[in-house]
Amino acid sequence: MRKHILALMAPIALLFGEAAQAAPFFALASWYGPGFYGNLTANGEVYYGDQYTTAHKSLPFGTRVRVTNPRTGQSIVVRVNDRGPYIGPREFDLSRASAQAVGLIDPGVATLQFEIL
Repeated sequence: MRKHILALMAPIALLFGEAAQAAPFFALASWYGPGFYGNLTANGEVYYGDQYTTAHKSLPFGTRVRVTNPRTGQSIVVRVNDRGPYIGPREFDLSRASAQAVGLIDPGVATLQFEIL
């Protein structure tokens, strides 16, 4: 429950211009691939899998998030530019490049650490 509260606090802080640095939290993530290339994202950009971007249901577009795979120690900073994922308890959908950078390609779905910057 605490991780969900922390995840919600940062976007609220962004709306009021406050420091948005929140404690890191863990969430289930997946990635979306070639079937989406060329489609428009929710913020109107064309989706290309070679960019470091992510989808989230409610974080403001443009929010930067540090994603770390605790199993591999690999980390990347991504930018929210889309909405979703809408499958089960997943909270983030990473672009292919982002997923590859943190070692998420093979498992497809994993619990990763997120930190809103």
